[in-house]
Amino acid sequence: MKFLRLLLPVLLLCSLCAAPLRAQDLSAKQERKQKIEQEIRFLDKQLKNLGVKHRSTTEHLTLVQKKVSARKSLLNRIDSQIHDVDAQIAEKKADIARTQAELDTLGGYYDRLVYNAYKNRDTKVWFMYVLGSESVGQGYRRLSYFKNLSDAVGMQAARIRETRARLEQERVSLEESRRQLVALRGQREKEYKQLVSDQKQSQSLIKRIAKDQKKYRKDLAARRKEVENLNRQIAKMVASTVAADKRAKDMVDPTLSGEFAQNRGKLGWPVNEGVITDRFGVHYHPVYKNIRLPENNGITISTNAGAEVFSVFDGVVKQIVVIPGYNQCVLIQHGKYYTFYCKLAGVSVKPRQKVRTGESIGYLQEDGNVSTIHFQIWDGTVKQDPEKWLKK
Repeated sequence: MKFLRLLLPVLLLCSLCAAPLRAQDLSAKQERKQKIEQEIRFLDKQLKNLGVKHRSTTEHLTLVQKKVSARKSLLNRIDSQIHDVDAQIAEKKADIARTQAELDTLGGYYDRLVYNAYKNRDTKVWFMYVLGSESVGQGYRRLSYFKNLSDAVGMQAARIRETRARLEQERVSLEESRRQLVALRGQREKEYKQLVSDQKQSQSLIKRIAKDQKKYRKDLAARRKEVENLNRQIAKMVASTVAADKRAKDMVDPTLSGEFAQNRGKLGWPVNEGVITDRFGVHYHPVYKNIRLPENNGITISTNAGAEVFSVFDGVVKQIVVIPGYNQCVLIQHGKYYTFYCKLAGVSVKPRQKVRTGESIGYLQEDGNVSTIHFQIWDGTVKQDPEKWLKK
């Protein structure tokens, strides 16, 4: 018994803590679902804005495949929500059953109290019963009994009203959960049909691209030269900047380096909105699986036409250069770290200028009704995967 008395408060505390945690978890899931839906809407807009010359390119295919992937993630989120709502409904049904059983018990007890009160309804009987006591103490106890009986009837009636109100509230909550479940299942069916349509579009694009392998091999060769030239130039620029600082005995700001490092996974994006269409590292062609694509030392982000570009952290502009295929590029130093922004049509900063986090450094060149930015991060002369630095 002593163990049970100790255990019950712990169980009660756990149940009280579980509700806020469950609410936080549901809120986080809903927020993530909304972000995926926003990404799908942006991808739809980018696909719509692609010029005619891009309609059967790997860029088009990448956007479609990104949408397929996002759609699958969204379906997984909806399935998770359906599972959560199913669990809520089961929990509500159990609560209703417990509350109904409590109400039945209270009702039975109340009936007995009312019956006893009815039997003793005559105040003369009450009065004679009290006067007929053998002692003052017995009389007081008998008087207290009648008073307690009256109070108990009133309290029990109040408890029944409260329990009925709680039961009705739980039933209303159950109906709301059922409506939510119906809505989620309808959304899931709609998203699944759209996923099938997106997958068909992806397969159609793959077939079209596969028909003209010679053309794509030629385009890829030219693209490889551009990327390799970019990689050489950026690596050279970063290495020369690091060497120049050492020769000049310029001390790299350790505070700024530390602050930049502490923001790993939390840096803002270099554009207001966009999707990553080309990731860091070595990858293979999405159609010609045996063709290795040129190594990507950063990431490519598809964004709005002529989008403004922002510094992702406090720093100093080190160089502004023009690189074939990448237009104007800006190199910014953040202590021992460097960020590189390419494909700008116009630049609003100059070398040796200090910039703040989120400060505009220029705007992107347009390609039809869309723009892309190539973005890199370096730790000294070591290239980094920007996706691991930018916030999700």
